[in-house]
Amino acid sequence: MSYPEPISFKGLKTYSLHDRPSKVGVEDLCRAMRPGLTVSDFLDSLPSQLAAKDLKEVAARWAKAAREGKKVIFSMGAHVIKVGLGPLLIDLMDRGLVSAFALNGAGIIHDSELAMAGKTSEDVAAVLGSGRFGAARETGEFLNGAIDYACKKGIGLGRAVGESLLKASFPYNRYSLLAQAAAREIPVTVHVAIGTDIIHIHPHAHGARTGEATYTDFRLFCSLVAGLQDGVYFNIGSAVLLPEVFLKALTAVRNLGYKVERITTVNLDFIRQYRPLTNVVNRPTLEGGKGYNLTGHHEIMLPLLTAAVMEYL
Repeated sequence: MSYPEPISFKGLKTYSLHDRPSKVGVEDLCRAMRPGLTVSDFLDSLPSQLAAKDLKEVAARWAKAAREGKKVIFSMGAHVIKVGLGPLLIDLMDRGLVSAFALNGAGIIHDSELAMAGKTSEDVAAVLGSGRFGAARETGEFLNGAIDYACKKGIGLGRAVGESLLKASFPYNRYSLLAQAAAREIPVTVHVAIGTDIIHIHPHAHGARTGEATYTDFRLFCSLVAGLQDGVYFNIGSAVLLPEVFLKALTAVRNLGYKVERITTVNLDFIRQYRPLTNVVNRPTLEGGKGYNLTGHHEIMLPLLTAAVMEYL
């Protein structure tokens, strides 16, 4: 077999660069940074491209929803609390920028430990070998007690934990999202998968009561999703559980006749995962609205996004 002759480009048809549609123009370029920038200056200096453009669009949509009194729901993995963003979340409640929160089961653990002891997040690798991981007595007793309280009162798990924290008057309640939400009567729903959380291995754990309390919260979450028309839904740091919960809630309320079509959905995490992209960003917005995916660490991206929305307001 012989080598072919190299192809000739002499007959290739060309066109003028000036006539060609282009995705990037000089008006889209960033501006040079300088000392003493305000947040507004910083946002204006960003290029109008990709994630920078999305960040500003999300902030603008969030601001519009808040200004018009539409629902803004934050669903969050426990990492958001664990990296120290509780005070920011509480401030967002006070400013009327978040209407409700949804947490996984680990969220109530880190939030309650912060309230009780002013610290959380044990070194798993250091204690797993001895079987001591997750065996903190106060955590298991308090939260399983809150689950019992939820069932006795016929309320959801999030509200029960918040009210139990307030009743106990723990020294660091001011840093607790659940305690402060309960004090302000802001809904917090908690969505538990049995066996995923340390309190499930404690002597006081009760599967049926845990299921009852978290199922009440799922029904409450569906009520919140039913009012999301023209609102904003954030999935922050949950790779599987909360995206699945959101999709089931959305189909249920649409089935029941609630109009939830024009919504903004935002997935915010430090890596891109299939389920949030599919169940939060893409599928829910097929009937209207728009979905966004912002990639970055919570402890940087959420304060940045909050600063942006405050500027837009």
